[in-house]
Amino acid sequence: MNNESFIIERTYSAPAEKVWKAITDKNEMKQWYFDLAEFKAEVGFEFQFTGGPSPEKQYLHLCKITEVIPGKKLTHSWRYDGYEGNSFVTFELFAEGGKTRLKLTHAGLETFPNENPDLAKHNFVEGWTDIIGRSLKEFVEK
Repeated sequence: MNNESFIIERTYSAPAEKVWKAITDKNEMKQWYFDLAEFKAEVGFEFQFTGGPSPEKQYLHLCKITEVIPGKKLTHSWRYDGYEGNSFVTFELFAEGGKTRLKLTHAGLETFPNENPDLAKHNFVEGWTDIIGRSLKEFVEK
């Protein structure tokens, strides 16, 4: 069992304010992430969305905001309805001139059931690499 968090960092040619809005505004999130019914960057706010490896195999994600430092850091829990385990996703923003470095950490992946291949760490690595490395980058840099 690997207890190491998954961490990905990318630098975008966009100001931190624009990246922060992209990760906290539900109307912007649906253009690069998931279409959430509601989202507020407030500690205690709970949200959910459905996603999965195929249209036939979808999971209800249950999430709760646990930490907010406006413009700099957002952490929320990430678990699946009907499955053991709870993890945490943290977005951290660092303004670097006119650019922004985003550090995403997904901790607690080892708490998900080993017998479910959909919840294996490599799937999170692939997913976040695409979401943070391509989708968000294209969205904030357009």
